Amino acid sequence: MFKALLLTEEAGKVTPAIRELDEQALPPGDVTVAVDYSSINYKDGLVVTGSGGLVKRYPHVPGIDFAGKVLESSHASWRKGDAVVLTGWRVGEVQWGGCAQRARVNGDWLVPLPAGLDSRQAMIIGTAGFTAMLAVMALEAHGTQPAAGEILVTGAAGGVGSVATALLAQRGYQVVASTGRAEAHEFLHQLGAGAVIDRSAFADVAKRPLETERWAACIDSVGGNTLARVLAQAKYGAAVAAVGLAGGSKLEHTVIPFLLRGVSLLGIDSVMCPRERRIAAWKLLQSELSPEHMDALATLVPLAEVPRVAADILQGKVRGRVVVDVNA
Repeated sequence: MFKALLLTEEAGKVTPAIRELDEQALPPGDVTVAVDYSSINYKDGLVVTGSGGLVKRYPHVPGIDFAGKVLESSHASWRKGDAVVLTGWRVGEVQWGGCAQRARVNGDWLVPLPAGLDSRQAMIIGTAGFTAMLAVMALEAHGTQPAAGEILVTGAAGGVGSVATALLAQRGYQVVASTGRAEAHEFLHQLGAGAVIDRSAFADVAKRPLETERWAACIDSVGGNTLARVLAQAKYGAAVAAVGLAGGSKLEHTVIPFLLRGVSLLGIDSVMCPRERRIAAWKLLQSELSPEHMDALATLVPLAEVPRVAADILQGKVRGRVVVDVNA
């Protein structure tokens, strides 16, 4: 038996509750993991509250990432006791996830816990930090360097944004963090932001396709009109990494920034990211995020608090990363 946060659905209403389940209830898979920690991401907020129609079958266990140790394995790459991390692959969405003391998954989806990280630290990073690292890697593959000028991070107080701020600052970039929360300014400065601006700067619809050039690059987790305004303000040859849609999925713009300024819009997908790139990103995260940075990012909650935090994250009330101790 193991403890899990189980979602049930009746007449369109999703209800979360802590339940004791038998391991026989776990979905098919060739690796069973004793989960130490999970975390709460924006997608978890959608799943736990029943928003967005992401879950098609109930009952369901949420949690799009987890870290722990292998209990049983028939997969050639894993043995009992191996420390592993999972992010993505639609776990916690179409397959039972990490908000439980046990998880069973396809072994191809797991990566080894990098040496120097424990499972709690891995979930401080989690899907959000992994996505942020992929965005940084994409910008630098495009040619972005610290000398290029100001790098904007939108939604900077959230999970992806806060880790992106810390990573870019660690690499020597001039980070400008955008947030709608005045109480988060000090937090963002502690992570390394050189300046913090209010998200209202991007609220108005652009009156022309090109505005004054400012941003050498951007990691955008907001989408919608914010992304449109960032593209209009991007410098010649700049790259914008799109990682989220907290502000909306619709992008109303013209191709003018791409044609007249050579701006590049880079799509970042962490869900189906190939294994080799995953391992490379995790190694970089382990080497570049200090324990002090990770502790500054993290709030730890027990499994029973997940429904409350899930609702809060959709309302923009969560700062940094929320780690779930599934054994508490």
